[in-house]
Amino acid sequence: MLQPLGTSQTIVVGLYNPSRRNPWPHSVSKKTTDDMVRECSPPATLEKFKMEVILKEDVANLGHRGDVVKVAEGYGRNFLLPRKLALQATASNKAVIEQMKAAAVRRSASEKALAETLAAQLEPLTLAFTRKSGENGHLFGSVTSADIAHELETRGFEVDRRKIQLVEPIKAIGVTSVAIKLHREVTAHVKVTVAADGVPEPVATEAAVAV
Repeated sequence: MLQPLGTSQTIVVGLYNPSRRNPWPHSVSKKTTDDMVRECSPPATLEKFKMEVILKEDVANLGHRGDVVKVAEGYGRNFLLPRKLALQATASNKAVIEQMKAAAVRRSASEKALAETLAAQLEPLTLAFTRKSGENGHLFGSVTSADIAHELETRGFEVDRRKIQLVEPIKAIGVTSVAIKLHREVTAHVKVTVAADGVPEPVATEAAVAV
């Protein structure tokens, strides 16, 4: 019969031994449910096996760079510390991390300002490309993010092609608005026109590329 929560129940505990003529134990002990819960609960002393560390890198299911977290001592000493993924959370290390965070905030603000300046210079641009094409404006070639990065470089702008948000190469004649993510908070857009060889550049409705 189920007992209500918060009540104690006496249980007979013994070991079953199939090798004996009478497999059931000759002696048993009586324990209450409260006794058994206490035995199964982890001792309070296990807390001393926890250690505080400061993450130097993002660690899945644990935290982000700069976070102070508690981990099992074995995990911290045998994995995180040797792999330089974390530092022990001493007072001096915590002070260093706070300084690093402040420096990162200042650096991010500076990078954002530079990105905004570059975005203002890129926005007015129109990049023109020609490709061989067949009927219905189908291109035999395409315009890739590498092509766009190269064209920007010829105009004096160095942009990492990985920042050019082109989901797939442009394979049709027309005008496309291409996003360039210069900073996590700053995105510029440039116009890319593609024309067939020997045909004037098209005037078409812009197709925005999803960021």
